[in-house]
Amino acid sequence: MMMIMIRLILLLLFIGVGTVSTLATDEVAVRRHTIVTTTGMVRDLVAHVAGEQATVTAVIGEGVDPHLYKPTRSDVAALLAADVVFYSGLMLEGKMADTLVKVARRGKPVYAVAELVDQGYLLQVEGVSGEYDPHLWMDVGGWMKALDAVVQALSDFDPEHARRYAANGERYRTVLGALDTYVRQVIDSIPKQQRVLVTAHDAFHYFGRAYGIEVRGIQGISTESEAGLQDINRLVDYIVARNVPAVFVETSVADKNVRALVDGARARSAAVMIGGALFSDAMGTTGTYEGTYVGMIDHNATTIARALGGQTPPRGMQGLLGDHDQAR
Repeated sequence: MMMIMIRLILLLLFIGVGTVSTLATDEVAVRRHTIVTTTGMVRDLVAHVAGEQATVTAVIGEGVDPHLYKPTRSDVAALLAADVVFYSGLMLEGKMADTLVKVARRGKPVYAVAELVDQGYLLQVEGVSGEYDPHLWMDVGGWMKALDAVVQALSDFDPEHARRYAANGERYRTVLGALDTYVRQVIDSIPKQQRVLVTAHDAFHYFGRAYGIEVRGIQGISTESEAGLQDINRLVDYIVARNVPAVFVETSVADKNVRALVDGARARSAAVMIGGALFSDAMGTTGTYEGTYVGMIDHNATTIARALGGQTPPRGMQGLLGDHDQAR
């Protein structure tokens, strides 16, 4: 009954929020601010807060790795023409850093969403002083803190509509709160000895901390790092020793290393499979449910729980998920 109520509330809120941008008249559109973001996750968050007051676009598309992305001339032009710029920060968009600095120097309001969150909540990169894991959106509770930061940033930029931004933020907070509850429930349904998440790179540590699942990645925090044969062999040893039933590829990272893990484990008679493709540094296709933040996290949590022996609804939290990758 609780799961049904969560799904109903979320569906109503999601549909209501998702149609806000279609309600504006041409007259309102003329008065809109132009906001440009880097990733889809940031675009989704900012768009929910801005509502009818802004047109929000992202320069990094679906399936694209922001760690490696280099801005094009048209990206730079869009950033310079924007009224406000939001990016994720904490070096997620490492190759865009110079461009973002140049935009800020032109007097443009530029906000790094993750860097506006209290430092005490952030995860430090192991062995690197002063460097933090940028993948905050993997913890819905952490993304709610980012929501607060975006509400404040837009209110500072446009105080005339501060109350509207606050109201939009509270409405979206309700959606995120129900999403957080769903993720917690399905991950808790995985047998304790099987709560091990092995993926292509270290993008899921916030997810692991928030929802009580051990996380291992082949590559480091950034996909700029290269995994060596020793890294893969160590993980194969771990998978075999822990009897891990499934490992996961990521939509924005090449799958060759994960497949090497599976081959190595199977060569040692371990019954491990690829449990599906997860969204890590990019959301799904624009215009689909998985192309929203809620859909992205719903997909990830449902895919992980299902592959590791947990219990999930057939099509996820709201019944809106498309066909999942079959475990193989």
